[in-house]
Amino acid sequence: MFGLKGKSLLTLHDFTKEQITYLLDLASELKSKKRMGIKGDLLKGKNIALIFEKPSTRTRCAFTVACVDEGAHPEYLGKNDIQLGYKESVEDTARVLGRLFDAIEFRGFSQKVVEGLAKYSGVPVYNGLTDMYHPTQILADLLTMKEHLGNLEGKKFVYIGDGRNNMANSLLIGCSKMGINVFIVAPKMLWPDEEHINKCKDYAKESGSQVVVTECIDEVAGADVVYTDVWCSMGEEDKAKERINMLKPYQVNAELIQRVDNSKMIFMHCLPAVKGNEVTEEVFESKYSVVFDEAENRMHTIKAVMVATLA
Repeated sequence: MFGLKGKSLLTLHDFTKEQITYLLDLASELKSKKRMGIKGDLLKGKNIALIFEKPSTRTRCAFTVACVDEGAHPEYLGKNDIQLGYKESVEDTARVLGRLFDAIEFRGFSQKVVEGLAKYSGVPVYNGLTDMYHPTQILADLLTMKEHLGNLEGKKFVYIGDGRNNMANSLLIGCSKMGINVFIVAPKMLWPDEEHINKCKDYAKESGSQVVVTECIDEVAGADVVYTDVWCSMGEEDKAKERINMLKPYQVNAELIQRVDNSKMIFMHCLPAVKGNEVTEEVFESKYSVVFDEAENRMHTIKAVMVATLA
């Protein structure tokens, strides 16, 4: 359907608005069936390799439960379980796993690794997170927004904090493709790459939305969604003190929510959160926080991706 059979999910750059919409609709359908206690067999007989260089709660659990729900077998492969990139090249590992598994998930550091797995394995490969992109999270975010806001087009989405990490990069793509007005509010030193911004502005022009990257915190006014992420990504712990000093003015707190001045706004975070840094406990636990709906939706959207590309 929509050219998704056999397709890898490496970045949402490679997906059209129609394909993303189909995945969100399929995720909603599969979510409803799960809520009714209906288990499926759409992935029966499939074996999925789950490669994790980085530890995970949501990604690992979401892929595992999604596989089991539809009859597939997930095989967890931690960084000490295989020789990927150490004693064996990415190309050779990919060609071995591609003969044993029907699909491969990779969560790690380098985007080149997940691209290499896709190039040489001959099976669909899913990016569970790299330093550049986190596409499965964005699908969950879009589904959560749709559930709470009713529709996506024309909504104002404000991401505030570290604007050059994998979440900011991926949200720019997903929002601009889906017709959402996306604002990245961050210190100039932490803005996304200019080439990436311009590419997403092209997507926005096509979908009738806009992309704005700014240091001005007042741009949160009227936001339908306020989104943030940790100030130090995995592997950047040595920069914690510097980032905290730089990003303290960009904390999502009660004062910032007052600037939003939209009674229907929602707060989102991909988790895990460092409460007291990028977001206060008060906001995180508020009635407008939908972070755990988001977390659950990782599983439903991941299931939709696997069903659409494998079933």
